[in-house]
Amino acid sequence: MTALTIRLPDDKHQRLKELSRRRGTSINRLIDEMTTLMLAEFDAETRFALRSERGQGQEARGLALLEKAKGTHEQP
Repeated sequence: MTALTIRLPDDKHQRLKELSRRRGTSINRLIDEMTTLMLAEFDAETRFALRSERGQGQEARGLALLEKAKGTHEQP
């Protein structure tokens, strides 16, 4: 585990102290939870971007798959 020193405005620090008190946890735990959420969001954005890149130029195939999934795909 790594120790990290951060600088926050005093008013933000006071608000975090109040939030942690109301939730019955530490500021450290709050920041750990926030970073977990932010990293999960970043990972989802990254996966979406990669999938988007792989799908470039395949719009017709994607639309055909959607039609097939809806059950409205016409059989030849």
